[in-house]
Amino acid sequence: MAFNKIWYTLALGLLLPFSYAHTDFFTSIGHMTDLINTEKDLVVSLKDYIKAEESKLEQIKKWAEKLDQLTDTATKDPEGFLGHPVNAFKLMKRLNTEWGELESLVLKDMSDGFISNMTIQRQFFPNDEDQTGAAKALLRLQDTYNLDTDTLSRGNLPGVKHKSFLTAEDCFELGKIAYTEADYYHTELWMEQALKQLDEGEVSSADKVYILDYLSYAVYQQGDLSKAMMLTRRLLELDPEHQRANGNMKYFEYIMAKEKDANKSSTDSEDQLEKETEVKKKDYLPERRKYEMLCRGEGLKMTPRRQKRLFCRYYDGNRNPRYILGPVKQEDEWDKPRIVRFLDIISDEEIETVKELAKPRLSRATVHDPETGKLTTAHYRVSKSAWLSGYESPVVSRINTRIQDLTGLDVSTAEELQVANYGVGGQYEPHFDFARKDEPDAFKELGTGNRIATWLFYMSDVSAGGATVFPEVGASVWPKKGTAVFWYNLFPSGEGDYSTRHAACPVLVGNKWVSNKWLHERGQEFRRPCTLSELE
Repeated sequence: MAFNKIWYTLALGLLLPFSYAHTDFFTSIGHMTDLINTEKDLVVSLKDYIKAEESKLEQIKKWAEKLDQLTDTATKDPEGFLGHPVNAFKLMKRLNTEWGELESLVLKDMSDGFISNMTIQRQFFPNDEDQTGAAKALLRLQDTYNLDTDTLSRGNLPGVKHKSFLTAEDCFELGKIAYTEADYYHTELWMEQALKQLDEGEVSSADKVYILDYLSYAVYQQGDLSKAMMLTRRLLELDPEHQRANGNMKYFEYIMAKEKDANKSSTDSEDQLEKETEVKKKDYLPERRKYEMLCRGEGLKMTPRRQKRLFCRYYDGNRNPRYILGPVKQEDEWDKPRIVRFLDIISDEEIETVKELAKPRLSRATVHDPETGKLTTAHYRVSKSAWLSGYESPVVSRINTRIQDLTGLDVSTAEELQVANYGVGGQYEPHFDFARKDEPDAFKELGTGNRIATWLFYMSDVSAGGATVFPEVGASVWPKKGTAVFWYNLFPSGEGDYSTRHAACPVLVGNKWVSNKWLHERGQEFRRPCTLSELE
């Protein structure tokens, strides 16, 4: 567009003497000198255009070279590459923000084919919600796994295949997203990291003035007035005319003077503010603390005496004909509730088939709303899932039969096989698989009763994080490809076992694939008879 405008202007300048011949430009040197000046302006304008285009091409060339190397690495091992949460976040950021900036830079003049292709492809790009979601995932990983900002920014995570780092601009972006969520704790952490990297000499488009503006306000919101004043002074050293900073400084000084007038010692004030800040940082439910500790491999441990009661064995499915000659390997993971793991229970070929069937159907995983009984998305479940029926694939049918043989439960009333893939920071916070008494209609539409048991296949190894944890009892079950875990959600009496409350920890590094089968009460009347005792 700009190129066309320039040549339109050039053509107009050349045609002016003829279009307006009645002015007799050729009869006056004075008039002709005006044309010389016009042409000179056009040449200057043309040179500026050429210079701008050359600069633009140079920027685009550098971007293309950088992305060529990056995408070459990424496409060789997409799941391994995206298993690093920083890579996943930066992919969201590139496609949602940076490619848009490139589009604005290129406009129409460079390539009609590129622009039209970009327009078509852009509808499939991540949006602001995706970028924000990826940023929140990084913050969630930071909290769950006690990662400091420098460790996360430098990409020093366990088990990474493709090390990546966050630039000062990336850190600033994370801080801004936290700020828009009124999460001033993380705003402070990431703005300070951005500032630190700039102070260390990193070349970046991030502006220290903007960073300090966000940082000082975030610190003030957390009650640290003296630090907020110090940061504001630093901002004013860089930009003495900054209107908001000057106004904030006067306000901070007013508050400080007011505190002194009220005979509040700064030490007491700071101690109180520190306590309040600490309360904000630790404002979690006890379950939340236990959940995060278990995700890190900390927390409750089984006593040696209980540990001795756990065994591994060859299991034939209670003399099931299919497994008498070829029993499967089974080991106890926990005693109460009893959680058992089956080893080498699903082959790599079966896993790939299940994944290929599921991929085209993956959509945001849902949960049952206890108030409406309907399915809905939730911030505490971050994954995509798909449902597979036994009739559509012999592999799925074979898997269903295997579950029935080894659990002794009827799968004809079970839900379809659910396949789930957890993305960056993917998780499912503590929940029950069964419906409680206060939500009697949760599975009413199925007509098969409550969820009596859960069978969970692990279809991938996870480099770091991603454990299945049971906060009520302190159990942690770690993903291992080709294995499955099984537990009962209900006692034989039909009462819910509240100790089975569990969670899927955020995936720190890697890509987590699982599939699960929820078995229901109907059809199990003679396979698992009811007992007289409620909690037996």
